[in-house]
Amino acid sequence: MMKDTFRTIQKPSEGTFRDRGSRFLSFAFPVSSEERIKQHLEQLRKQYHGARHHCYAWRLGPELDRFRSNDDGEPAGSAGNPILGQIRSKQLTDTLVVVVRYFGGTLLGVGGLITAYRSAAADALNNAPIKEKKVLRNWKLEFGYPGMNQVMKIVKEHDLAMVDQQFDLECSLTVSLWIKTEKQVVSNLRRIEGCKVELLE
Repeated sequence: MMKDTFRTIQKPSEGTFRDRGSRFLSFAFPVSSEERIKQHLEQLRKQYHGARHHCYAWRLGPELDRFRSNDDGEPAGSAGNPILGQIRSKQLTDTLVVVVRYFGGTLLGVGGLITAYRSAAADALNNAPIKEKKVLRNWKLEFGYPGMNQVMKIVKEHDLAMVDQQFDLECSLTVSLWIKTEKQVVSNLRRIEGCKVELLE
């Protein structure tokens, strides 16, 4: 069964952790696409170009089934997985966490690295306000001018977000519907004469 809400962070946040001279700077971002993730990673690599490692993990989508972690040269499983574990432990999605490491000259060992990356990621996420968001899907409405008042009445009643609108010979409107109530809203819209309603992929 599809979830109708999910948890994510409200705004970017930062954290830090130190161990035997090594500094771990952590950054958490709300994200909704892999493209946005790449942009954040590129920006941090430029900003902290002197750092030895830029390790990260992310999870996307309300189904919680799209995720990735990257050790960026650290021993396998010592950086990306502990970061991803913190995202999972807080039941977050649409979230990216990057931990930038400045090497302090002393090897920490795999156990020390796991603790450091987990602690740095936790610090950034603990500093981030968390919010619950509704799972929305976009629907396209096509209708004639005679049906406009009825359509707009439903849009206003359910406080629907309009993603796109075109008013030419015919009217076209793309709206975001909460999946918990979309069945009822779509049913009401389809009762309007001449109104076609289609789910956009």
